[in-house]
Amino acid sequence: MPTREQIEAVLDEVRPALRFDGGDVELIDIKEDGTVLVRMVGACSGCGMSVLTLKAGIERVLKSRFPEITQVKDVNMEMPFNFSG
Repeated sequence: MPTREQIEAVLDEVRPALRFDGGDVELIDIKEDGTVLVRMVGACSGCGMSVLTLKAGIERVLKSRFPEITQVKDVNMEMPFNFSG
């Protein structure tokens, strides 16, 4: 399994594009099953395109570098939405 430092190095390669649009990504955890947990932040948090950015961008790059990574998940997507006032 890749180390936090190795994953951060790859994330540093994609961050300029995210930051150009006012967003960013934070590495939260690396699970033993190959799942990488991240948090999309800034303009990426809650953006309708963030799923595409996550899967077609971040996940694709990480999986190409580290075949043992099975998926990349945004922890923001795991949180229930609270629409109360």
